[in-house]
Amino acid sequence: MIRWSTGINLLNRQLRLDGWLLLGVLLLMGVGLVTIYSAGELSMDLVYRQAVRYALALVLMLVISQLPPSLYRLWTPWLYLGGVALLVMVLILGEGRGAKRWLDLGVIRFQPSEIAKLAIPMMLAWSLHGRRLPIKPGMLVILLVLMLVPVALIILQPDLGTAILVLASGVFVIFLSGLSWRVMSAAVIAAAASVPLVWHLLHEYQRNRIRTFLDPESDPLGNGWNVIQSMTAVGSGGFAGKGWLEGTQSHLEFLPEPHTDFVLAVFAEEFGWLGITALLALYAAIILRGLYIASQARDTYTRLLAGSLILTFFVYLVVNSSMVAGLLPVVGVPLPMISYGGTSAVTLAAGFGILLSIHGHRKVW
Repeated sequence: MIRWSTGINLLNRQLRLDGWLLLGVLLLMGVGLVTIYSAGELSMDLVYRQAVRYALALVLMLVISQLPPSLYRLWTPWLYLGGVALLVMVLILGEGRGAKRWLDLGVIRFQPSEIAKLAIPMMLAWSLHGRRLPIKPGMLVILLVLMLVPVALIILQPDLGTAILVLASGVFVIFLSGLSWRVMSAAVIAAAASVPLVWHLLHEYQRNRIRTFLDPESDPLGNGWNVIQSMTAVGSGGFAGKGWLEGTQSHLEFLPEPHTDFVLAVFAEEFGWLGITALLALYAAIILRGLYIASQARDTYTRLLAGSLILTFFVYLVVNSSMVAGLLPVVGVPLPMISYGGTSAVTLAAGFGILLSIHGHRKVW
């Protein structure tokens, strides 16, 4: 324990990094590689590719952490405008399987919606920097417009899972800036009243996901298959699990997408209640550390941005785990820093890099 503390204090002093947050992220990446190896039919190729993505994400996180938050505040409007422009380009030139979500620029192929996950909370925090809080009704309207324009463009792709995360990142900035209970109650009532309109605007496959969520047994071999097999895998893990590499639902190919959306079901089957408890404790430690960093921020921009980033990370966890347990419809949200894939890991790493920057530069004025 003394050696761990010494190493973490060294990171704090030399690189201005929060060693505890960095350690938590590294542990999550380690859990991800171990679980992906099992979920991917013992494929080292999947592990190598994910390890390369983690390495790139870590490099990006460390680079971002060394830049001062004032620089991010300066870049924020341009990042927001660029992100919106790219989302418009996706609707015109985008590609994907059944949905336009990717832009291929020849040198790189990426999802512009990932930029929005950072640009939205940054833009809303930028808009509130230097203003008296809580916000006034006129400012609230401006913030809603800034938030809903990118969200609408993402929904049109369509990508409901990412739209939920982007919307959450903006809502958290508004919530943390201070709202009266009257305004929050009115927002909840308005959201409830808009449900029929939202249902009408959903695509048929999205409606089927909601119907399946309400009654998975209505189509057990079709739309309900994913949820039923996921819940079976989670339940079969029991108290201590079946053991690493011993999960039957994934290895016998009952569980769909075992290394991406449903990787938590694989982990639950192999490590059981004990493993899930330990994993959730690790997530909780990271979230609490992020909230601590937000509480120590010295200005409105960094405080609202840090709080939004770590709470959005919490939404990732809640949505994916609830989806795997059958408590929410399947919307394609990955388990943060564990599911196989590069775009989500890089975006989350960039967010953690901003948190590290806010922590490391909090005493620099």
